[in-house]
Amino acid sequence: MNLKEQSNQDINQIFRLSFIRYLVLSLLPMKQAKTSLTEGSILKALAVLSFPIIGANLLQTGYQLVDAFWVGRLGANAVAAVSISYPVNFLLISLSSGFAFAGTILVAQYAGAKNLKMVNHVATQTVVMVFLMSLVLSYIAYQLSPQILHWLGVEQEIFDEADLFQRTIFIGLVFNFGFILFQSLLRGIGEVKIPLYINALSLGLNFVLDPLFIYGWGPIPGYGVAGAAYSTLATLGLSSLIGYYILFTGKTEFKLTFQDFKFDFPLLKKAFNLGMPSSMEISARALGLTLLTGVAAKFGTDVLAAYGVGARLISFVVIIALGLMKANATLVGQNIGAGKMDRAEKTSNYAGFIAFASLTLIGVLFFVFAEPIVRAFLDADDNVVAMGVSFIKITAPSFGFMGIQLALVGTLRGSGNTVASMIFTIIGIWVIQFPFAWIVSNMESMSYLGIWWSFPASYVLPAIITFVWYKTGAWKRKQIINQ
Repeated sequence: MNLKEQSNQDINQIFRLSFIRYLVLSLLPMKQAKTSLTEGSILKALAVLSFPIIGANLLQTGYQLVDAFWVGRLGANAVAAVSISYPVNFLLISLSSGFAFAGTILVAQYAGAKNLKMVNHVATQTVVMVFLMSLVLSYIAYQLSPQILHWLGVEQEIFDEADLFQRTIFIGLVFNFGFILFQSLLRGIGEVKIPLYINALSLGLNFVLDPLFIYGWGPIPGYGVAGAAYSTLATLGLSSLIGYYILFTGKTEFKLTFQDFKFDFPLLKKAFNLGMPSSMEISARALGLTLLTGVAAKFGTDVLAAYGVGARLISFVVIIALGLMKANATLVGQNIGAGKMDRAEKTSNYAGFIAFASLTLIGVLFFVFAEPIVRAFLDADDNVVAMGVSFIKITAPSFGFMGIQLALVGTLRGSGNTVASMIFTIIGIWVIQFPFAWIVSNMESMSYLGIWWSFPASYVLPAIITFVWYKTGAWKRKQIINQ
C-alpha cells in the first residue's frame, strides 16, 4: 500500500472514531488519583510535576529542532530565513502569555485552597481574553511582517522566504496561544501528563509532515522553507482543538462553559496585575533576543546561521530549567494557597539546587561534544560550523547559573511576585546582555564573539541577584487570594 492510500485510510478511520474524543478517552488517565502537591514528599511532588513538564517542553522544542533538521538540508540561507522568525514569534507570544501565567498562579492558589468554583471561573475568563488578544496580534503581525524583516536588516537573498515562513507562523498564533493557555491552566491544578501526550502526538505528526511539505512527495509539491511553517500550523491547530475539547468537556477538574458568561472585571484586573509584569518580562527577553538577532545579522548570513543554530540549541537546554521553574511555580502556588509557606520555601530550595546541578552537567556535555552537536543541525562549510561551535563552548559552562535563576523565578511567579521577576529579567537582558553584545561586538578584536560572550554574562549576574533577593524572604509577603 502506498503512502497516499494509507493516508486516505487513516483519515477515514479518524472520522469514524471521532478522533479528538477517541484520543482523549483512550490515552489520558484523567480520573486517576494524583500525587498531593501540598502533603508528603516534596521531592516526589517536584519530580511528578517537573518530568512531564520537561518532557512536554522537549517535545515542543522538537518543533524547532525538527524544522532545523530538515530545513538545514536546504543550506545556510534557508536556516537563516527560518531563524529570523523565532525571536519575533517569541516576542508576539509573550504579549499574551502574561494571562496564561496569571491563570497558572490563580488556578494553583485556588486549587491549593480547594476552591474549585474559582478554578473554573479563572480558567473561563483567561480563555476568552487570550483568544481575543491572539486574534488582534495575529492580524497586526501578519500585516507588518515585511516591515519587521526590514527593521532586522534581513538580506535580500533570504527576504522572500523569511517573509513567507514568518507570515504563515503568524497565522497560527491563535492556535499557539490557545495551546499555551491550555497547558498553563492544567499545570495550575497539577495535571501535567495530558499536555505531554498531546505534544507527543503533534510532534510525531510534525516529523512526518515536515519533509513531506518541505521536499514534496508524489502529488504533493515541495514548498521549501514555507513547508516547515505549514507543517507547524497544522499540528498546532490539532493540539489546540484537543486542548479546548478537554477543558470544555469535564475530563479533568475543569468544566468550562460560556453559559451566562460575562466579563469579571475585578478578576481580570487582578489577572492583569499579575500577568502584565510576566508579559513584560517575557517580552523584554524576546525583544532582547530579537535585537541580538539583528546584531548578528549585521555580520552577514554565515554568522546569522551560526547564531540561529546556537540559539536553538540553547533553547533546548533552557526548557529543562523552564520545566523546573513551572513545576516550582505550581508547587509554591498550591502550598501558599494551602497556607504552607515553609513547604513552599523548601520546594524552592530543592528546585534551585537541582536546576543548577543538572544544567551544569548538561553544559559540560555540550562543551565536550560541541562540534558533532552543531553539525547535526547545520549543513554548512567548516567556517560556519566553527562559528556555531565557538558559540556553544562559550555559553555552555554557565548553563547552571541560568538554571538556578529560572528555577527561583518560579518561586516569584508562584507567590505572585511577578514584578520582581520582571525587574530581574530586564536587568539581565537590557542592563547586562544587550549593551554587552552591542559594545563588545563593535570592538575589532572581538567582532561577533561579543554576541557569544553576552550570554554567560546574562546568566551569571542575574542568577546572583535573584538568589540574594530570594534569601531575603521578601517574596513570602505577597497575598493574591483570600485564605
